[in-house]
Amino acid sequence: MKKICILLTFIFVSMFLHAQDHVIHGVVHTLDKIPLIGAEIKVKSTKQSVFTDSLGNFTAFCNSEDKLKVVAKGFYNQNVKIAGSTKVVAVNLNLKPGEKQREYAIGYGYVSEEDRTNALAGVNTDYTSFSKYSDIYDLIRGQLAGVQIKNGEIIIRGDRSFQGSSAALIVVDGVIWDSETLRTLSPIQVKSIDAIKDGAAAVYGSRGANGVILIETLKGGEEIK
Repeated sequence: MKKICILLTFIFVSMFLHAQDHVIHGVVHTLDKIPLIGAEIKVKSTKQSVFTDSLGNFTAFCNSEDKLKVVAKGFYNQNVKIAGSTKVVAVNLNLKPGEKQREYAIGYGYVSEEDRTNALAGVNTDYTSFSKYSDIYDLIRGQLAGVQIKNGEIIIRGDRSFQGSSAALIVVDGVIWDSETLRTLSPIQVKSIDAIKDGAAAVYGSRGANGVILIETLKGGEEIK
């Protein structure tokens, strides 16, 4: 009886190991081209997880018939069915709607600094230089090369619309502001300012189609250098 149990155990282990010899290579992106770093890939059969590298790539071991679940905070999960012929998978995760979810992806660590700063221009840390500007628009005009101020609007990508507005979306400390509210912000309150466009701006959906001005202000306790 003991020998039978040992034999059955050996057969079971052999079958399990053989079942897990299917290797899947994959890549996880968002916005079709920006790799997600540290996205979690869960293998249904083993309950084990692997994570994407700095290029969004991963390798997972699974059954020949299995399912992968791709998870990243702030993004919709995606399930991927694995068949015996599947060798490579490409996954594109969509950002969830809502202001919290749409906060810049780098806040979750999933997007590299290089992709985050798909920026036309950006300035920060040298707070002393900001004090010489009379208002926030003067600061933007003076510091962000390629950014224009026209009729009170901030233009990043040029006048592309004959009827609609070409104004960039304004986001201050994660909150969307309008141009009139922006006028109330003093340059000496600004910690950093970036002008972004294209794939990085798409994190903000259609409202970011004309680019985004991202402003971070000094918080309590922070001082001008």
